[in-house]
Amino acid sequence: MEMTKKNKTVVLGMSGGVDSSVCAALLVEQGYQVIGITIKTFNYDDVGGTIEGDKSCCSLDGINDARIIAAKLGFPHYVMDFSDVFGNEVINNFIDEYMHGRTPNPCVICNRKIKWEELLRKGKQLGADFVAMGHYAKLRFDDVTQRYVISRGKDEKKDQSYMLWNVTQDSLDHTLFPLAQYTKEEVRALAVKYGLRTAAKGESFEICFITDNNYERFLKHKVPQLEQNGKGGEIRLNNEKIGEHNGFPFYTIGQRKGLGIAHPDPLYVTSIDYKQNVLTVGSEKELLHTQLFASQLNLIKYADLKQGKHLTVKIRYKDTDEAAIVTQLDGTGNGEGRVKIVFENPKRAITPGQSVVFYDGADLVGGAIIDEAIR
Repeated sequence: MEMTKKNKTVVLGMSGGVDSSVCAALLVEQGYQVIGITIKTFNYDDVGGTIEGDKSCCSLDGINDARIIAAKLGFPHYVMDFSDVFGNEVINNFIDEYMHGRTPNPCVICNRKIKWEELLRKGKQLGADFVAMGHYAKLRFDDVTQRYVISRGKDEKKDQSYMLWNVTQDSLDHTLFPLAQYTKEEVRALAVKYGLRTAAKGESFEICFITDNNYERFLKHKVPQLEQNGKGGEIRLNNEKIGEHNGFPFYTIGQRKGLGIAHPDPLYVTSIDYKQNVLTVGSEKELLHTQLFASQLNLIKYADLKQGKHLTVKIRYKDTDEAAIVTQLDGTGNGEGRVKIVFENPKRAITPGQSVVFYDGADLVGGAIIDEAIR
């Protein structure tokens, strides 16, 4: 006999913010058996940060707010220590990418490995049927393709589908997005309606394990020899040295400020050679590219893109959609494989390590990690 909602159990990832708090209230109201889980992803001593003034999703204030919301709504709440797997999968990757001259997006890896796969594993041990998240995105099952499809949420300003391209079909089979049909303003109004203490709580924008939002401080803490070995590398223009930098991991493609060089024309970082410890700078025109190659391809809407498809593409979270042809070059498209993207119009500052994400209208088709840009 098909289960009713009242005997379906949902593990809810709770950050202690307004979004997950309203998710909890909606799920309880809809008759689900809710288990709240706040995940501990790092130890403060390990990241060299301080909890003073911390507003991240892993803060003590966040844990306390999640616990109080769960008690108010009448369901159990647990804090689970995922710091070992988070360190191995997310923090180590973050450091490794910067040490290879790339600019990573750790939230994409965290979503796949931690917030879904690890949380689902723990949830199943507790008898849960689903995992619920407070993301502003929609989810449906396509009967024709037999695939789960993520699409943009109702609130275009808060849409988080870009960050979800790396989640697997198996994980989506056990996923609920209670906020899909709401805007942020509507969610805050619901928090007031339900009498939730987080109704007016501010948002966190920094990476959770860099509590002071100081990437340079974090990298120097984790790689002690970095400052000593990194300084003195060349800054080159037209293959000629025009200055020295403070360490290549502290720069990113498209950066103009903080280069410490004087020149009559504006100059931008156009490439980073970690092997030679060299930054190349050039004009803004040199930041424009029409093609890119990316790897670690994960597909959502379609099983493959080997025939190529006209889609719209974003190369960073705040980017606007741009028309392009996306062609899968190899691999299964399930977290591995390469893709080639040819834009109709040149794109500025395509950055290795960042996520390139493609859409078919409002539907998320998939994404990959940028390896290189081609003129």
